[in-house]
Amino acid sequence: MGGRYSLWSAIGLPIALAIGADGFRRLLAGAHAMDEHFRTAPLARNLPVRLGLLDVWYRNFHKFTSRSIAPYHAALKRVPAYLQQLEMESNGKQVDASGKPVAFGTSPVLWGEPGTNGQHAYFQMLHQGTDVTPLEFVAVRDAAHDLEGHHPKLLANALAQAQALMVGKLDEGGHKNFPGNRPSTFFVFEKLTPESLGAFLAMYEHRVFTSGALWGINSFDQWGVELGKVLARDIEPRLASGDATGLDASTAGLLKRLSS
Repeated sequence: MGGRYSLWSAIGLPIALAIGADGFRRLLAGAHAMDEHFRTAPLARNLPVRLGLLDVWYRNFHKFTSRSIAPYHAALKRVPAYLQQLEMESNGKQVDASGKPVAFGTSPVLWGEPGTNGQHAYFQMLHQGTDVTPLEFVAVRDAAHDLEGHHPKLLANALAQAQALMVGKLDEGGHKNFPGNRPSTFFVFEKLTPESLGAFLAMYEHRVFTSGALWGINSFDQWGVELGKVLARDIEPRLASGDATGLDASTAGLLKRLSS
């Protein structure tokens, strides 16, 4: 669903149509439970606060510039794309809430794929690349299907990847060396339900708010999106006319290629 923080509102109508009114109410109930946890839990046991602090620790003290997320469940395959918008559109800012430049890094690059895809793609870099990228695993303990043997293999792979990132392997040398000591976080759903998904998404919202508050930025504006929209209104009629008057050389050259 497009629009950060909006899936709980009227814009969530397609969700309600897809899963039914009862399912949507259960999604809201899970989010509300997390809202209350964030509002009332002591800071030492407050999950969004602890995660927001971890984000600042990674970004500003360890200088990690990106974070990856790998859900080990097919139904969560679009979660990384949703969280990209939530985090980077909210906290991808270079000035604080008063408009003054910040003196530190803010939002990391958030990216990912389902773990079963990532293992055969970018996990190579996570394990042996020159840059350290924290990884977040999302696993579901109880399967919603009865495919015998499938789910334990899935969970075993998630656990094994987390173990390999942590402990590494240094006894063979050369190309087979894994440095280890690479950070990961492991989220476990007991079951994937509307309530648990709602709580997870709300947890991420409050986490992003927490890190944004610590950085002193406004997590709820998005001026970086607006400039492109304004420029597009000028460029669109030029595609038909080919008129490049007043454009910079790069944009004029691209316009010529695309309008011819």
